[in-house]
Order: sequence, then structure tokens, then C-alpha cells
Amino acid sequence: MTDPTIINQQRHVFSVIVDDEPGVLARVVGLFSGRGYNIDSLTVASVDKVKAISRITIVSCATPQILEQIEAQLNRLVPVRKVVDLTSAGPMLERETALLKVNSMGEKRIEALRIADVFHAKTIDATLESFIFEFSGTNEEINNFVELITPLGLIEVVRSGVLGIARGSKAIF
Repeated sequence: MTDPTIINQQRHVFSVIVDDEPGVLARVVGLFSGRGYNIDSLTVASVDKVKAISRITIVSCATPQILEQIEAQLNRLVPVRKVVDLTSAGPMLERETALLKVNSMGEKRIEALRIADVFHAKTIDATLESFIFEFSGTNEEINNFVELITPLGLIEVVRSGVLGIARGSKAIF
């Protein structure tokens, strides 16, 4: 992830509502790569089959000027129906899911289970030598969990990417 302290950079979460058709994601990603913008996290899924709409959530760290350019450029793409900078729009919730595989025995195994319990991580698989934990939280919470569990035998991490949604009673589309 880009360090937001470098050159007045800020981290923003964009929600992009697009037509659910082939090639749209490639066009959005192409916009970022073609202009040298960084993507820290990217998630996409169909959210309305009837209206043929997908939602792309993009996290990017950049200067305020670049973040404005990102929003403006996204709005110019033909398959884009709406762009919302969730970070600027008001209160929002942000979550990410991680699966963590831990190999440990003895005391390290017990300590891994204790830490998972403190973080409210769910054990979704267990063998005599390993666990797989599922954990959902903010980017920072997941980073903290990974940091604590690493010395106890962490061997693999899979992360979903950030999901963001505005708080309140209004939908963005």
C-alpha cells in the first residue's frame, strides 16, 4: 500500500457503478495504469442483475489534486454510471475479509487460538497441524491481526480487498 504520509497523499475509497458487461473492468484499470495512478485495493461484483449493474470499489492514495482527477476521469468513461468518493461524501463503513493459514503446535497453537478469539476471528478449518482463520475488519485491524499471528506460524494470507458503503438511508444508485 502507498504510504499516505508521502507528499501530502490521502487515502480515498471510490465506489464506481458501471454497466455489467465484458471489458468494463479493463477500461477502469486501464485508466489508472495509463495515467500512472496507483490502485491499493480493487473489488468488483455484480450488484443488480435486472439493471445489469456492477459495483467497483477502488482504494487509491494520492494527492488531493490527483484524487480529483481520478474521480473526473472515471466519470468520463462510457460504461460508468456513477462515481462516489465515499471518503469525501460523508460517514462510511469499510471492511475487508482475510483468510489466514497458521501452522503451529503446542503453546504456539494455543496462543494463535487466543489471539483469534480476541480479534473475533472465526476458525473455518482445523487439522492437527494447522488452522485457517477468517477475519473481517478494517485494513488496519487485519494488518494488526496478521502482525500478531505471524510469529505463531502464519504461512499464507488471502485478502478480499476493501468494500465500502456510505452510512445512512440513501443508496448511491
